[in-house]
Amino acid sequence: MKRGILWAGVACALTTLGALAPTVSRADTLDTVRQRGKLVCGVSLANPGFAAPNDKGRMEGFDADICRAVAAAVFGDGEKVDFVPTNINTRFQALQSGEIDILSRQTTLTYSRDASLGLDFGPYVFFDGQGLMVPKSLGINSARELKDAAICTLPGTTTAQNLSDFFAAQGAKFEMVVFESPDENRAAFFGGRCEAISSDRSDLASIRAVANNPDDYVILPETISKEPLAPAVRQNDSNWRDIVSWSEWMVMAAEEKGITQANVDEKLKTSDQEIQRMLGATDELGPMLKLDKKWGYNIIKSVGNYGEIFNRNLGEKTRLGLTRGPNVPWNAGGLLYAPPFR
Repeated sequence: MKRGILWAGVACALTTLGALAPTVSRADTLDTVRQRGKLVCGVSLANPGFAAPNDKGRMEGFDADICRAVAAAVFGDGEKVDFVPTNINTRFQALQSGEIDILSRQTTLTYSRDASLGLDFGPYVFFDGQGLMVPKSLGINSARELKDAAICTLPGTTTAQNLSDFFAAQGAKFEMVVFESPDENRAAFFGGRCEAISSDRSDLASIRAVANNPDDYVILPETISKEPLAPAVRQNDSNWRDIVSWSEWMVMAAEEKGITQANVDEKLKTSDQEIQRMLGATDELGPMLKLDKKWGYNIIKSVGNYGEIFNRNLGEKTRLGLTRGPNVPWNAGGLLYAPPFR
């Protein structure tokens, strides 16, 4: 019964959002951003590794740096961006209404979101999957051992349906305990209200990182879904979508080509013709998107390549301790694949 009520609410929310989408008038986002003098980026409320203020109030994280890459492309300065923390239930409305210019918030691209919300998504920027985390004290080694367990999660996400699908396939039941905010969700799990908590595996690492004793919790080995994460923009503004997309592809291609924050000035002198086009030493790729000729150089100088962004925010030397997994370039066996710059 609880699940039925929950899904009725989710369906209603999607219907409402879908109805809202066509009412948003199309605008040239690039002109709006330039006139304002800064990019407005929607991020998580506070999610270490992806978007959270440091002790000086500067927003840090993987999602935040994706926004800085776009700001660098537009302004030549990755710091010309305001970050707006968005609630998981209203994040799409914030984008639809024009409150933000881009949503960079660990958001999974799904059919219904792409087709019904009046939004467009950029390229996949992070390949993730849903998992479950439990206290080590439970002695559980597999998600299949969680029959009849209470599982904490959030509303308005793909998480609930994935859990239902997973346990239905096991012929098992579970209790879904839904909380309105990430803080409530974490507090309930750490307080023992639920035997497990479920979210994207990267998000679980972020949740574990803020625990009083992170080593007391274990992320179970099963990945129960595909969660390709991508930033979103409003529909019907193809130039803005292209700017966001090619900014993402720029950091991916830079890693593939060995271009870093430290060596980008030297790379301007390379004989590699594609690198010269990427960095604006030759050709006029930037003006095709109404950007400066050195837009690609500005991105790498501001935020670095994909590997640098990943490693400083999420990597094995951070408190999240994530491995790259499939998030490495295609020529290293991963899924990151940027189209050619020509």
